[in-house]
Amino acid sequence: MTESLFSGLKVIDCASWIAGPAAATMLSDFGADVIKIEPPGVGDPWRGRGPNPAAPTDYYWQLTSRNKRSLAIDLKHAEGRAAMYRLIAGADVFVTNFPLPVRDRLGLGPSHLLPLNPRLIYASFTAYGEEGDEAAKTGFDSTAYWARTGLMDMVRANDTLEPARSMPGMGDHPSATGLYAAIVTALYRREKTGQGGLVQSSLLQNGLWANACAVQTRLFGEHVPHRPTREQVPNALANHYRTSDNRWFIMALYNEQRQLRGFLSAIGREELANDPRFATDAARKQNARALVGVLDSVFATRPLAEWRTILDGVGVTFGIVGKVDEVLTDAQMVESGALVPFADGQGLTVSAPFHIEGVDKIAPRRAPAIGQHNDAVLAEAGYSPDQIGQLRALGVLG
Repeated sequence: MTESLFSGLKVIDCASWIAGPAAATMLSDFGADVIKIEPPGVGDPWRGRGPNPAAPTDYYWQLTSRNKRSLAIDLKHAEGRAAMYRLIAGADVFVTNFPLPVRDRLGLGPSHLLPLNPRLIYASFTAYGEEGDEAAKTGFDSTAYWARTGLMDMVRANDTLEPARSMPGMGDHPSATGLYAAIVTALYRREKTGQGGLVQSSLLQNGLWANACAVQTRLFGEHVPHRPTREQVPNALANHYRTSDNRWFIMALYNEQRQLRGFLSAIGREELANDPRFATDAARKQNARALVGVLDSVFATRPLAEWRTILDGVGVTFGIVGKVDEVLTDAQMVESGALVPFADGQGLTVSAPFHIEGVDKIAPRRAPAIGQHNDAVLAEAGYSPDQIGQLRALGVLG
C-alpha cells in the first residue's frame, strides 16, 4: 500500500449507501486501510444502484468504495459479531449509519464498542440526529438534507412551481465531508489525550448548514423570499444569460464600482454607463429588469466560446452552465486534481475535495467484490484457516 498521511490507520466501514461510506472513502484516499463490512449475499444495498444496473461497471460503487477491502459477514450471527468485536479491538475508526435500533439489536452501539477499545473513534451518521422524537427515523439525502431543510423549496421561484428534485448523492457527499471533518477532529483530540470517543453528524444538520444563509435570516425574524426568476433578479449583473449557440452562463459581477465600465466596454455597450437608468447602483437595482433585457440582447449575439474570452479578458467572474458530458474533456478538472486516474490506468474517478501540501493521495484502487478479502481480514484479526473455515461452514461469511 502506498505510504500516505493515514497509512496504518485502520477504519471499519460498517455503513451503507453513501454518506457514511464516502467519509471512509476520503480517509482511504489518504492511505487509511478501510475494511468494508457487507452482509453476505447481495452485499451493501448501494451496489448496482447506478443509472444502468445492467452495465458491466458498477459506477456508483467504484466511486464510494474505491481502495476498500470487503468482509462479507453476517452480524446477526453471534460468531459474526464476535469477529466484529475482534476487529474493533485493533481499529482506529468505526463508521456506521445503521438506524439506532438496529445498532442496539446487533450490539454495535457506542456502549458496546467503545469499552472494547478506548482509542476508537466511533463515527455515527444518522438522518435526523440522535436526540428527539425522530432520532430513529430513516432518511435519505433527498428527504432529510434536500427536502426537510428548506433547500428544495427555496430554489424554486414561487410556491406554485413544483419542487426541484435533487441529484443522486447531492446531499450525501457534502454530508460525508462533514462526517470526515468530525473524524479527523476526533483523531486530533486523540493525539492530545489518547482517548477516542463518539462523533456524530446527520443529513439534517448538513442540509441546514447548506441552507444556513436563509435559515439564519429567518432566525432573526426577516422574511426569506424564493429565488426570483431570471427576469426578476434584483441585480442584473449577477444573473444567467443565454448565448447565440443556446448555451447558458451565470455572471457574478459584484464589484461594480471597479469593473462596470470595463465590462460595458468589453461587450460593446459603454454608453450604458451614462444611461440614467443604469448610471448608479441604486438606479441599476431599480431598473434591473430593463438591464436584463438589454444584456439578453447583447449576449444573444455571440457564441459561448467568444463570450468566455471576452469576459475573462476583463476579469469578470462567471461560470458556464456546464453539462456532465463536458467534465470528461475539461482539462481544469484533471489539472486541479478534482479528477484522478485509477491505479490500473483505466478511467478516472472523483477525488476527495481537498488537498494537503506535501501529502500525496494514494492512486485509487478498484472497489472490491463482495467478501473479496474475507480470509485476509480475518487472518489479520487472529483467525486461523480452520477457524475461518468454520465460520464459512456456519454461513457467517459470504
